[in-house]
Amino acid sequence: MKAAIYTRVSTDNQAEIEFNSCQGQEAKIKSFISSQEEMEIYNSYSDEGYTGANTNRPALTQLLNDIKEQKIDLVIVYKIDRLTRSPRDFYQLIEVFEQHNVSFISVTERFDTSTPAGRLLRNIMLTFAQFERELTCERVKDKMLERARKGMYGGGACPFGYKRVNKILEVVPEQAQIVRRIFNIYVESKSLFKTYNTIKNEGILNRTNKPFTKGDLFTMLRKVLYIGKVLHLGKVYDGIHQAIISPEQFEQACQIHKEKNKAKWPPAKNYLFPGLVTCQDCGSTMSPCFTNKLKKGKRKRYYYYRCSCTQKRDWTACTIKEVSATKLDGLIVKSFTNIATDPQYLESLSCKLKFSPSEQTGSNG
Repeated sequence: MKAAIYTRVSTDNQAEIEFNSCQGQEAKIKSFISSQEEMEIYNSYSDEGYTGANTNRPALTQLLNDIKEQKIDLVIVYKIDRLTRSPRDFYQLIEVFEQHNVSFISVTERFDTSTPAGRLLRNIMLTFAQFERELTCERVKDKMLERARKGMYGGGACPFGYKRVNKILEVVPEQAQIVRRIFNIYVESKSLFKTYNTIKNEGILNRTNKPFTKGDLFTMLRKVLYIGKVLHLGKVYDGIHQAIISPEQFEQACQIHKEKNKAKWPPAKNYLFPGLVTCQDCGSTMSPCFTNKLKKGKRKRYYYYRCSCTQKRDWTACTIKEVSATKLDGLIVKSFTNIATDPQYLESLSCKLKFSPSEQTGSNG
């Protein structure tokens, strides 16, 4: 009987702990296999640093592919929650196992799915694993809310202008000056584009010694953190850290945001391929956008797919910049139409798919 060993840990820190590590799980499973008759190890599959809340894991995907190719008779894990913590995902995985006559064994819980008692214990243990995961999520949510109420920063990347000391944000004077400069330029110019060009021309860099992007500035100009507040789930709390920007200046910036959002534009066209067009020059995704131009006293709107790097940085960041959405959509639709009405091409494509090497390999296996 060919057995597959599957191991998993949720975080990189767990991966380094002897008893929780994938290597530790594998060692215990191998010890179990050596005590059994007619069992041989086919392969070991390990997902280090992947959550058990979903099945988007590379090693698990490879395991399922090998199961479908009839290479495995048995899957062994150290604990049932190493495979998954979701009852729905577990039942789907077990269904795949049963479709291909693959048994499942948990070494720690001492059950296998080939017996009614094993299946009952499996369901009970999985329910408790789901309960544990949900309980952990609730504890994390409560902890984050309590931190916000105490005025502490919620975590994640430390905002520009601050450094974290003993879990408390402290102002970095040099960076704080840059933050104030950015707010001053924005309030005076009332333009994100002008603000970006100004700090770029002044050679102002972020903490990694790289130019700020427009996205960086957009986020910075909306952070209540800079007025000594913390934001959690849409609610603002008084922070215990020092403010960099005055509430009055921050309110001015917010007012500029609101005025810009008041501008009413006619509905944009429905782009056919949003998120699917890639820039040939820099490889960035090209996003739908439009431009209004005056022609003979009348305003006309033009639609484009624009390289995202020109929006994040500036117009000179890419040589292609943008392409006409109307023309590109038309060319692609025309190509699809030509393909759909070409019997010879469709027949050739059908034969290629039918007799592809992967299909031939699967049928022989």
